[in-house]
Amino acid sequence: MKKNYIATDKLITRITGWMAGITVLALAIWGGYTLWECYRFEITNDAQVQEYVNPVISRAGGFIVVVKFEENQVVKKGDTLLVIDSREYTLQQDQTEAAIRKSEAQLEVLSSNIHTLQQSAAAANAQISGAKAKVWKQQLDYNRYEQMYKEEAATKQQLENMQAALAVNNSEYKTAEENYATANSRIVDARAEKEVVQAEILRLRALLDRHKLDVSYTVITAPYDGRMGRRTVEEGQMIDAGETLAYIVNNETDKWIVANYKETQVANMEIGDTVRIIADAYPGRTFSGTIISLSPATGSSFSLLPPDNSTGNYVKIVQRIPVRIRVDGSRKEIDKLKVGMNVNVYLPKQQHHG
Repeated sequence: MKKNYIATDKLITRITGWMAGITVLALAIWGGYTLWECYRFEITNDAQVQEYVNPVISRAGGFIVVVKFEENQVVKKGDTLLVIDSREYTLQQDQTEAAIRKSEAQLEVLSSNIHTLQQSAAAANAQISGAKAKVWKQQLDYNRYEQMYKEEAATKQQLENMQAALAVNNSEYKTAEENYATANSRIVDARAEKEVVQAEILRLRALLDRHKLDVSYTVITAPYDGRMGRRTVEEGQMIDAGETLAYIVNNETDKWIVANYKETQVANMEIGDTVRIIADAYPGRTFSGTIISLSPATGSSFSLLPPDNSTGNYVKIVQRIPVRIRVDGSRKEIDKLKVGMNVNVYLPKQQHHG
């Protein structure tokens, strides 16, 4: 029995030794590979996939009558996403169109009135000429009778008759002038009223354009090719203008990585450097990218409460610099990377321009 225990112990010791040796060898290989990568690359795992994710916002309020999309659906630019009940906006549009027609009819009436008043003014002007001629002739007759009266060739009654007739003609002449002035004043008033109506028509047409916009806002379409995200509305729901109804991911723009490198790693980074990207979701797949910009400040500087080291409580912390990297490749390939995914970014050191 003792010999059996000794043999078993030797076997266990041997197996344990082999396992320890394999473990040490594996750790050595892994450590060596890691050191080699650290020597060859500037590496960060503080990086995420970014893409433009925009809210679909309603510009009109009302009840939703149709919803034509589902979450994660691919849509094309101009596709109808949902429809809002437009009857109230259509009624406002119809009322404004009716008001425009009424104002245009008033404009025609005023134009006709101005034409009539111009004819009346012309007639009054003609009456002035006739009355003036009568005054001139009556004044000559009065002068003759006055001379004849002085020479006792005419009676005082005849002279008084001539004087009365002259006064009547003068009165008619003044009346004709006043009628002409009144007709011209009415023309001026009618033209001013016409300008008011024309201005009202312009205002109503602008209001009509606004109502047409409101009607168009009741049909919400995709602003570009993309994929729908989270949906927050259903048919029959009452919404307000400015409310977020869904989210859409823009397929017409590039995807990019925001890699937060330590400040000790960015000394030699330059725009145009190429990088290798490995996503946590696809550990066996490598993507390529190109640096397109480096942040003008550290990430903490853009925070809501940036650190203030002037207080005296200073602890040195290595800061991170956001580096923006465009993902290169075909759309089909880069679409495997979803917004928010974690990735590891490897920047070859041999690219550095020192």
